[in-house]
Amino acid sequence: MSQLQVRHDWKREEIEALFALPMNDLLFKAHSIHRDVYDPNEVQISRLLSIKTGACPEDCKYCPQSARYDTGLEKERLLAMETVLTEARSAKAAGASRFCMGAAWRNPKEKDMPYLKQMVQEVKALGMETCMTLGMLSEDQANDLAGAGLDYYNHNLDTSPEYYGDVITTRTYQNRLDTLTNVRASGMKVCSGGIVGMGEKATDRAGLLQQLANLPQHPDSVPINMLVKVAGTPFEKLDDLDPLEFVRTIAVARILMPLSRVRLSAGRENMSDELQAMCFFAGANSIFYGCKLLTTANPEESDDMGLFRRLGLRPEQGPAAKLEEETAVLAKAAAYQDKSSAAFYDAAAL
Repeated sequence: MSQLQVRHDWKREEIEALFALPMNDLLFKAHSIHRDVYDPNEVQISRLLSIKTGACPEDCKYCPQSARYDTGLEKERLLAMETVLTEARSAKAAGASRFCMGAAWRNPKEKDMPYLKQMVQEVKALGMETCMTLGMLSEDQANDLAGAGLDYYNHNLDTSPEYYGDVITTRTYQNRLDTLTNVRASGMKVCSGGIVGMGEKATDRAGLLQQLANLPQHPDSVPINMLVKVAGTPFEKLDDLDPLEFVRTIAVARILMPLSRVRLSAGRENMSDELQAMCFFAGANSIFYGCKLLTTANPEESDDMGLFRRLGLRPEQGPAAKLEEETAVLAKAAAYQDKSSAAFYDAAAL
């Protein structure tokens, strides 16, 4: 009998009970669900590019791009179009099917919106899926980006509502939920997850996943990040999270959100091959590819492909294959439910 459940009414104690399962039982349950819905040997690959780096006014205690912390990061203006397209072409050639563009903003300025929409259109013309993370979005901004053809918008919840104030004070949890509402209402797909290893308790990891799983529609992609401790940020000296707790978080995310892509995101540079293999078995089926994630290190592409070969994994075959697969996934889910400078852009020049 299938264990698939697509629910939006998870209670905290139910999720904490999943976290408390013996590891073998938890992995078996998560992998069984993963195998029911997805090809367990296929991984979707995305490339992430910082299109505007540093000088962010927010005070996220994990982030080297905050203007409030001295991390040695050089701030940069919004990248020129050809610079972005060169990176997108390189990503596609390396096997990425989705190109994600991130800007260190509290929210995009209206004067930059026409340029951002053009960027979406130009990248899509290369035959790639597009994603952006630009901070908070108003309803009108979400509609504008959706109208330009943006496929995904990333806006993480980061942690539980209870722990959130210990991480960020310059925007509220409700601000984040409002942005997700605006993105979903615009017709774009939602990418939203969080960061673990920020000094939170196990109940906070359960709380983060509860918030995501109880959204009216589950995020299409759920990135689970391990904190990358950066010198100069308030979180630089936190104790490391037990790697097995990270695996548990991946597994519980897969159980709660069976149709979502669960992305093994930041922190992979410091993960062993064995730990990553456990995460793939637990239900992770997406990664960011390339040696840099915005401003932090990521494994080299050759290392990832070497690990894929050793594990018998293969990259997803691009947008066309993704569309076919999503159709199949939804059909299967329905069946189960029936049963159960030159490089930078100068806005002032316009």
